[in-house]
Amino acid sequence: MTAAVSFQKVSRHFGVVRAVDDVDLDIAPGEFFAMLGPSGSGKTTCLRLIAGFEQPTSGHIEIFGETAEGVPPYRRNVNTVFQDYALFPHLNVIENVAYGLMVRGVAKAERRKVAEEALDLVQLPGYGDRKPGQLSGGQRQRVALARALVNKPKVLLLDEPLGALDLKLREQMQEELKALQKRLAITFVFVTHDQGEALSMADRIAVFNEGRIMQIGSPEAIYQRPASRFVADFVGSSNVLPPDFVERHTGARRWASLRPEAVRVEPAAAGTITGTVVACNFLGASTRIAVDVERLRLHAILPASQEAPVEGDTVALAWSAAALHLMDDTV
Repeated sequence: MTAAVSFQKVSRHFGVVRAVDDVDLDIAPGEFFAMLGPSGSGKTTCLRLIAGFEQPTSGHIEIFGETAEGVPPYRRNVNTVFQDYALFPHLNVIENVAYGLMVRGVAKAERRKVAEEALDLVQLPGYGDRKPGQLSGGQRQRVALARALVNKPKVLLLDEPLGALDLKLREQMQEELKALQKRLAITFVFVTHDQGEALSMADRIAVFNEGRIMQIGSPEAIYQRPASRFVADFVGSSNVLPPDFVERHTGARRWASLRPEAVRVEPAAAGTITGTVVACNFLGASTRIAVDVERLRLHAILPASQEAPVEGDTVALAWSAAALHLMDDTV
């Protein structure tokens, strides 16, 4: 099967800065693919390379089997939804959505019809005559999405499009974006620094750091089986356990990842790994506990139904052998 997007040894340098460094990547047709990483990790530069806003310093890019290097953005069958939405404030909603069709020379009646269909798709029927300034942030995001979809791209690029929304609306839009992608069956490439967004929406995730891909896999694999300390710490805030601790308790001298929700907090007499509670943070549905044990600070997540200890208590920590994931890092 031809990949929707293929990077083959792709690099993009800005002077001495290696923004993207020797990246290999295949994104499948119809896949919801997330590029996840901190600021400056290379994920947005990769998105811009797909869009044609940047050209690779070296390597080869294909979009559905066609060479992308040197092809300008307007000749690529991709569209981008930007974080700031980039709507034209002097145009109404229907004119914003239909703008790409107008540039292509589509007749006015036809482009209005297609734009109205796109607004229906993003659940904004009847909003065509409003100006962007009359819309909420979530509505502007939907208009930007409709404008990107109206040209029926093979690949839709989303550059942190939910970053400006409040938490409740962001969670709602995550559900709607995933449902829309399934309905349309087109390739979505989603760039974010938010682990929750990537885990909840993507079919696969590429975790970036310093211009390189650290791990690619399903959300479950990335979360449960991180390949390195960076991935474990960045995705989901794991307890990253050093080799000496792991060797004392398992016999294997390896770095390991232990998710906080896998840690049981029990009375001190119940186990051999004991420590002192130094913080308890109530999170509503759960409580996050910090425990100092064997010169480490470990965290546990307790359900709200479980009575939490208080600061200063001595407690025992326990977990199943399967919860302790040994990582590739050995030193």
